[in-house]
Amino acid sequence: MEQFEIRKLVDLDILGHDVSFTNSSLMMIVALLLISGFMIYAMNGRSLVPTRIQSIAEIFYEYIAGMVKENIGEQGMKFFPWVFSIFTFILVLNVIGLIPGNFTVTSHIIVTFALAGMVWLVATLVGFWLHGVGYLKLFVPSGVPIWLMPIIIPIELTSYFVRPISHSVRLFANMMAGHTMLKVFAGFAVMLPWWGKVAPAGFMVAFTGLELLVAFLQAFIFTVLTCIYLNDAVNMHH
Repeated sequence: MEQFEIRKLVDLDILGHDVSFTNSSLMMIVALLLISGFMIYAMNGRSLVPTRIQSIAEIFYEYIAGMVKENIGEQGMKFFPWVFSIFTFILVLNVIGLIPGNFTVTSHIIVTFALAGMVWLVATLVGFWLHGVGYLKLFVPSGVPIWLMPIIIPIELTSYFVRPISHSVRLFANMMAGHTMLKVFAGFAVMLPWWGKVAPAGFMVAFTGLELLVAFLQAFIFTVLTCIYLNDAVNMHH
C-alpha cells in the first residue's frame, strides 16, 4: 500500500501548521498545468476547420455543456466553467495516476471529500441565494401527507447532509480498489517464474484498459452528480 503514501517533497511550517509541499500537491499542479496548456494550445488558433487537438477540446466542451443543459437547463450554463473544471481536473488526475511511478491523488478520501464538500457548499449557497428560506421546501416533498412529515423531513435532511460523503467515497473507493488490484497482479508478475508471468501480465494489460474506462466514468459520475445537486438548487425539482 506504499503507493498511496503521501510523501513530503518540501517541508514547510507556517505558524505551527504543516503546509509541506507533497507528491499529492505536485500531481495536482501537474494536472492543472496539463489542462491549462492543452486548452490554450488547442484553442490558440481557433480555426474554422478545427485541427485534431482543437476537435478534442471542442468535444470535451460540447460534452460537458450538453450535460449541464440536460441536467440544469440553459440557466445552468453560468456554472459551466466551474463544472467543466471539475470534470477535467478529476479526469486528468485519474489518468495520470495510472502512469507507473505517479501518485494517484483521487485515491485519497481527503481530496475527494474536499471536492465533494465544495460542490455541496456551492449548491447549498446557490439554493439559498436564489430561493431564500424557500429553499427549505426541498426537504418537504410535494404530495406527502402532513402526518408523514415528521418522518420524511429527517430522512430528507439526513440524505442531504450525507451527499458529500457518498459523493466523495464513490470516487475514492473506485480509484483505490483499482490501483490496489493492479499492484497485486504486478507483484505476482515479479515473483512468479517466467512461465507463470504470462497470466498476471496479461491481466494487468486488460485491467489497465478497464481502469482507463473507470477513470473516465468516475469523472463523469462525479460531474453528473454535481449537475444534479445544482439542479436542486437552481430549479428546486424534487
